[in-house]
Amino acid sequence: MLDIKQIRENPQLIQERLDSRSGRYDIQPILQLDRQQRELEVTRSQLQARSNEIGKIVGQKIKSGIDSQDSEIQTLRDEGNSIRTQLSELEPQEKDLKAEIAQLLLALPNLPSDSTPIGKSEEENVEVRRWGDEYIPQNPNILPHWEIGEKLGILNVERAVKVAQSRFITLIGAGAALERALIQFMLSVQTEAGYIEVSPPLLVNTASLTATGQLPKFAEESFKCADDDLWLIPTAEVPVTNLYRGEILAAEDLPIYHCAYTPCFRREAGSYGRDMRGLIRLHQFNKVELVKFVHPSTSFEELERLVGNAEAILQALQLPYRIVSLCSGDLGFSSTKTYDLEVWLPSSGKYREISSCSNTMDFQARRADIRFKEAGKKGTQFVHTLNGSGLAVGRTMAAILENYQQPDDTVKIPEALQPYLGREVL
Repeated sequence: MLDIKQIRENPQLIQERLDSRSGRYDIQPILQLDRQQRELEVTRSQLQARSNEIGKIVGQKIKSGIDSQDSEIQTLRDEGNSIRTQLSELEPQEKDLKAEIAQLLLALPNLPSDSTPIGKSEEENVEVRRWGDEYIPQNPNILPHWEIGEKLGILNVERAVKVAQSRFITLIGAGAALERALIQFMLSVQTEAGYIEVSPPLLVNTASLTATGQLPKFAEESFKCADDDLWLIPTAEVPVTNLYRGEILAAEDLPIYHCAYTPCFRREAGSYGRDMRGLIRLHQFNKVELVKFVHPSTSFEELERLVGNAEAILQALQLPYRIVSLCSGDLGFSSTKTYDLEVWLPSSGKYREISSCSNTMDFQARRADIRFKEAGKKGTQFVHTLNGSGLAVGRTMAAILENYQQPDDTVKIPEALQPYLGREVL
């Protein structure tokens, strides 16, 4: 959530930054309601002050010996009663205005950072660097991962569709074992890097999705339980971030690093016709998520470290990838700056996203009311939160099945993964 004070004091700058994103966002209704609310607040404060003054005057007059039924005292009391009536009418009006402002603020995305490239679509994302060109396979006849998976008998789509519907997949035998090995490998790497593993709920309430920015704007992207205030998580970022919702942390406890493996559930609304086959775009998929709670002064340094933590998985698996800085028009709703890690998929001859690492600054913390207090200082500050995939498991599996595919239709297992899977080849 953006700071209403920041909008009030820098409306032109805020509007320009919002205009650099995709979509249309108008802060004028917020400014108008804010003016009305502050005018009401001034009027209410003045009336409250006069009411307090009347009470004091009446008390002094009675104390001085004037009869409590004196006409002057009665006139003051009548004025006080009138003021209380006005206050009883103003207070709900002000409360309604604040609620309306809050709802409008929830609909505004985060502002792009100063270092975020300006652009309207993914075509204007900026490549930062590449790694592992020497590992790009030279075999011109590489099968798509779903075809080699079906050939090896480790991946089945038809039975998954029978059990559920399209955009679900079943992994069988070595396929299921490979996924489990990848999860264990990723968690091992990240916990060794200092992340504390958590196993959070897979169902979260509306307040949790609102805090991280999925609601109210992206309700259609999530699966909601019909009879409860519960939603299936779209990413572990949601429950892990909300572990600290409404809390005041000690500054000396920062930074806090968490990693979590969870299944993730997304409707993928609006993406029908895209990536209909394979492991790239599913309604249910597994992911290891990295979440950080940090001091505001270090959040952009922490973003670079977060990217490095995600890169460590790809480098250990010797999977070619590149990093791009997302332009303002391609940023996620809650992000101020995002790096995408894109792994090479030889069957399509393209780099495909396998991790997004984002700094949300205080955007999520303001919505979730996650603060910290420094010893010896008055007041509290909002923490900065960051998140990133470390990595998307299915996409990592797809990259292995293609990049390690051999001419005889076997698939080598990356050396770093062999101890976790217990075999060298599929």
